[in-house]
Amino acid sequence: MDRKSIIILVIIALIATAGLTALWLGRQEEKQPQLEKSEEAHAEEQIVRLSPEELREFGVKTDIAGPREIPVYLDLPGEVNFNADLLAHIVPRISGVVRKVYRGLGEDVSRGETLAIIDSLELADLKASYLAAKERLALAEANFKREKILWEKKISSQQDYLNAKQALAEARINLRALRQKLLALGFSTEYLRTLKESNNSLGRYEIKAPFSGTIIEKHITPGERVEANTVIFSLADLSTVWVMISVYRKDLPYCRPGQKVVLVAGENILRAEGVIDYVSPLLEERTRTARARVVLPNPEGLWRPGMLVKAHILVKTITPKVAVPKSALQTIDGKTCVFVREPDGFRPRPVTTGQEGENLVEILSGLKPGEEYVSFGAFILKGELEKESFGDEH
Repeated sequence: MDRKSIIILVIIALIATAGLTALWLGRQEEKQPQLEKSEEAHAEEQIVRLSPEELREFGVKTDIAGPREIPVYLDLPGEVNFNADLLAHIVPRISGVVRKVYRGLGEDVSRGETLAIIDSLELADLKASYLAAKERLALAEANFKREKILWEKKISSQQDYLNAKQALAEARINLRALRQKLLALGFSTEYLRTLKESNNSLGRYEIKAPFSGTIIEKHITPGERVEANTVIFSLADLSTVWVMISVYRKDLPYCRPGQKVVLVAGENILRAEGVIDYVSPLLEERTRTARARVVLPNPEGLWRPGMLVKAHILVKTITPKVAVPKSALQTIDGKTCVFVREPDGFRPRPVTTGQEGENLVEILSGLKPGEEYVSFGAFILKGELEKESFGDEH
């Protein structure tokens, strides 16, 4: 091919390229108004129009944006425990065979109430020895008095007098030792004073409740033998409980005695307010957390030991220029929005949030002070918006 032919072909190619480019630009200019119209239509779709009657019917409420106090809480996990000061593991103190059990698992008992009776041969021997020691003491006292009179009258020797005096001292020591053993088993001084040999139940040992509460454990059955210091009942006073809060090391500066706490169990099924009264100075080796305690009144028994709770500890209070309830926030097209009133309806407006409280959220941008917004029922407007979008797609 000669040079002239090549030049002609290049010119033809350039003309064709220029024509195609002009055609493409023309089509883009035709599409631009359509795109602008589509964006305008989308913006129009973002408006939710509801009459005042519909707003009242749906329970939608509005408010004016402005400053509000936000209590800022620290959320930590916790668990309800028994009040360790009112938890008793009851032991018989002496071995024997169970004769009768009066109370069972889960029953409420009063202080001093008999829970069970044990027949103890060891106790019978101890009481018999005590009664015998009382008799020996009485004889020793009478013998000492007699020997003292005889010695003073020079009828008996001084040695007889000294022997009688020593026997009296030994009798007193023996009785005192046996008496202390019986007192240690829980018998009163009045009971020992009136104890007689004619009592047919020297081996009877009553297990009594040390305070009023609920039996949470029972390990005793009639006819079985129980040994001393074996736990046969566990008793707990559930009128108060301890809520133990796990505090991470970074949060320790915010947890101190006197700090107010809101305790929540389940999905707000139970809710109570309390005060931290103790923070452990040590970190648990396994969890590397400290334990903070709240003593919580539990008159109805609703807070059960073992129940997991969430503790909201008041850290500080802030007052931002704009704060809204959490119910005002909705997620639309992946953005956090607030419905703001405009002349032709409510429009979702993206906002930037800041610090959060339990119910309120700080708004950093997107909503100005003085603007009217939907504070409650925003989910209804979101539903209306989605319904309209769904209808337009079809």
